[in-house]
Amino acid sequence: MKKNLFLVIILILIFSSCRDQGEVVIDIKAEIDQVKAVLDQYVVANEEQNFSLIENIWAANESIVLIGTNLDEKLVGWNKINEAIKHQFESFTDTYIVVSEQNIRLNATANTAWFSEVMNYNFIFNEEAKSFSGVRFTGVLEKINNKWLFVQCHLSIPAEAQLNKVY
Repeated sequence: MKKNLFLVIILILIFSSCRDQGEVVIDIKAEIDQVKAVLDQYVVANEEQNFSLIENIWAANESIVLIGTNLDEKLVGWNKINEAIKHQFESFTDTYIVVSEQNIRLNATANTAWFSEVMNYNFIFNEEAKSFSGVRFTGVLEKINNKWLFVQCHLSIPAEAQLNKVY
């Protein structure tokens, strides 16, 4: 019995020492927290109309995609997204966004993340208070040069939701 116990202990030590010393241990919670911080920055950038923050959270290349709520709003490449966000900032004021139902997932190597969340989006347009409730926001972020950046996003409004005048 003692011989078997000794053999088991030796085998455990041998197998535990076989771990690749170059193996990187990924802190999944820390990576998800970093992705969440980028999603939070998206909200702040829109509420404060902070274009430098927008530039800081998007991968500025021509393969990124933003699909908006309008039928013709499929923007491909940083230049198109840049123009659309600037136009939105010129058109809307006093934006206030509330996020709920946020889900964030990572791939096995923690260099790609995808998310979904629901937003209530309130703003002033043409001097009139507007509100979109239940806006679905989904997307993909990639870790590029050790920084999480948006590479694809999609905003949609449920069919029963309507743009309501806020009284």
